[in-house]
This record gives sequence, structure tokens and C-alpha cells, in this order.
Amino acid sequence: MNVKKIISIIAVAGIVVATAVGVYVYFKAFTPNTQFSQDEVYVYIPSNSTYEQVVEIVKPLVKDFEKFDFVATSRNYSTNVKAGKFLFKKDMTSFDMVRSLRLNVPVKVAFNNQETLGKLVQRLATQLEPDSLKLEVAFTNTPFLEENGLTEETILALFIPNTYEFYWNTPADKIAQKLAKEYRIFWNNERTEKAKALGLTPIQVYTLASIVHKETAKVDERPTVAGVYLNRLKQDMPLQADPTVIFAIKKRSGNFDQEIKRVFFNDLRINSPYNTYTNKGLPPGPIAMPDVSAIDAVLNAEKHDYIYFCANPDKPGYHAFASSYEAHQVNAKKYAEWVTKLGIDR
Repeated sequence: MNVKKIISIIAVAGIVVATAVGVYVYFKAFTPNTQFSQDEVYVYIPSNSTYEQVVEIVKPLVKDFEKFDFVATSRNYSTNVKAGKFLFKKDMTSFDMVRSLRLNVPVKVAFNNQETLGKLVQRLATQLEPDSLKLEVAFTNTPFLEENGLTEETILALFIPNTYEFYWNTPADKIAQKLAKEYRIFWNNERTEKAKALGLTPIQVYTLASIVHKETAKVDERPTVAGVYLNRLKQDMPLQADPTVIFAIKKRSGNFDQEIKRVFFNDLRINSPYNTYTNKGLPPGPIAMPDVSAIDAVLNAEKHDYIYFCANPDKPGYHAFASSYEAHQVNAKKYAEWVTKLGIDR
């Protein structure tokens, strides 16, 4: 047999082998290999996971794990595991799944209306990897508080309700740093100057806004309510804000899940620095996380001579305002009769 024939045979054999290898690799890597019915499934890989731990997480989603393992090993994923949130789509191939496990998907984190830091970190912990304890430590450690001019009483003022983007596995301290950065961005020169014109710091504005937010859910009424409280502060009057009394009751009991719709006379005497009936000025810190609309309502408060207000039964959700105590008494009596008629006893 001449040399040319030998070369031809070897070449053909090589092509056959290469084709066989190609078909084998294609079958292993590029055919659908998922076994879930949803269009999309998110996979969460905790920090410091080993490949063996990833296998336990991924295996229920994979039809033929041998194919997945072949690709993961050949593409060095098994020795280079990434933590995070990853997207698997229905009928993905093993190649696509391994590639997806390298593409950390950002998480949109939202929070609002939280009354305490404890409630907030619980909310964050349902959306991100760090647990509530790690988050609370990150937000309350002394260097972090001092760096941002906050205390454990005022820490809630750091949080501006919004939607933020994080990677699911972002460490707790990095989450705290990013939210502190967002806090500084929010308090730009314009807002800071408006606060200064009111004789308030940003934290004090936030604290007053938390009261305004709790007093009324009506965004269009918030500047009016804010104006009442600012008038009281200017006249050195107690704020006499029922939401602060409710907060004091909840804080004393430790139960922030209870719903209190009515404040009684005896409640107004509760011994608490948050009771603005017995203490003049603002409470030690926010009583809730106000909406941005409530913060801006304080910064752009309506100028008027109202000193008093109470819920208006003729316009549910809104309030009746008064400049004199006598006029307020008329409004208050009308409201009390309405509440009693409804049978609201707490």
C-alpha cells in the first residue's frame, strides 16, 4: 500500500473520529437538559459553596446530570464556583446552564413603611443572602453610625424608600455602605438648604416626616399636616401627635404587629420619650419609614395658621383643620361621636 493511500485512510479515520467526538460533545453539551415545567427558574448559590453543594441545588432541575457534570468539568466550573442568583430557562442545554451559573443576576430590592430597624432587616433578609442579624450588625456598629452622623435611635433615617439593585450575595457591610451612599445622594444641596431654612437637620426632617406619613395617607394633604406641626414647633407647643403615642405603646410592649386605630386619654400619659403629648419637640428618632412624598411635604410645607386638626368624618381619609382651640373642639367632638358610632374601641 503506497504512502498516499495510507495518508488518505488516516485522514478519513481522523474525520470519522472527529465527527464521532463532535456528535458526542454536541449530545452532551448542546441538547436540552432541564426537567422543570416553568419558563424560568432562579438558582441561588450561597457564598463559599463547593461544587458538591452546587450539585445538590442544581440536580433537581437537570434531566441528565452526567451531561451537566461533563460540561461543568470541561469548562472548569467545578473548580471555580460563583455565588449569587442565576437564571435557568426551560429547555436550556448543559452548556447554557453552566454559562448561566457565571452570570450573577442583580436583585431589585424594595422596602417601605417599616416601623423599626428589626422589621426592615427582616424584609431585606427575604430578598438578599445576608440574614437579619448580619444586616442589623452592619447598620448599628459604632463606626458606621458615627461615619453617617446617626445613632441607634435615628438609624431608620438612613433608609430612603425606593427600589435598589444589589447582587443577591452582596455582603451586609457592602449593603450598608451602598444605602449610606444613596442617603447622601438623596440629601442634595437643595433638600439640605430647605431643611436648614426650617431650622431642622435632615434627620429631624425625616423624623417629622415619619409623623406626617403616619397621620395621613393622602399625599395631597401632607404639606398641610406638616405645616401644622411646624407651626407648633415654632410656638414651642407639644406636637401632640397620636402616631407617636401609638409608637410608644408598641415600643413598650415590643409588639409592632398590633393595630391601634384609637388613642385614649390614658394613653396620652404613657411614660416614653416618644410621647409628644408629655414631651416638647421631636421624638428621639423616626417612628416609621416615611415615603419620599412625606419628606418633601415637610421640606415644602404649606404656610398657614392652623394649629389643630383631627380626622374628618365627612371626608374619610382627610382631616379637618382649625386655627383656634374652640374650632378644633367642635371638629374633635364630631369625630369622637363618629368613631363611637362605628364601635371602634381600639
